[in-house]
Amino acid sequence: MFTLSQIEYAQLRLVFPDLPETPLIVRAFDHARAHMPDYLFNHVLRSWIFATRIAAMHAIAYDAEVVAVSTILHDIGLTPLGDGPHRFEVNAAEVAADFVRRLGFDARRIQLVWDSVALHVTPSISLFKETEVALCARGIGLDFGTPDYASFEQAEIDAIVAAVPRLNMVRQFMSCACQMARDKPETRSEE
Repeated sequence: MFTLSQIEYAQLRLVFPDLPETPLIVRAFDHARAHMPDYLFNHVLRSWIFATRIAAMHAIAYDAEVVAVSTILHDIGLTPLGDGPHRFEVNAAEVAADFVRRLGFDARRIQLVWDSVALHVTPSISLFKETEVALCARGIGLDFGTPDYASFEQAEIDAIVAAVPRLNMVRQFMSCACQMARDKPETRSEE
């Protein structure tokens, strides 16, 4: 088990050698680590690991940088860096899109990142979008026990969680969501 606020990407790759590595992915990893509390950072890493495992399990071809950045930054809207006037998913999508825009992504890949992040809690839409959008939603959802959970051996999930622990994620996430609802009630619904 790592102290994740200090973990380097190379250390994570020692445990999960199949994770893709590019300079852009490492920058997204470092960016999230610098701006997220440990429980949230762990969640986004597990989500990414799960997304890559789902793709491997089903031999799905995908843009590794889009999936990595999208899953790693999908909850940046829950941090001060992602504070904004919209739902946290949209605020996070704006931050993630700006991040990849500054690093040279073209318009199509920027849109995939935006959609992946903004739609990650809307599987009724995201699962029917592009491969990258669906993989992100599936990996993120798996960390909360969605149907993809059943396609994994329990030992594999246990190994991932042992390496990147939950740190009371559900309790901390619920506390964060309740705080947002109190502070920004206008972002709770689509009315």
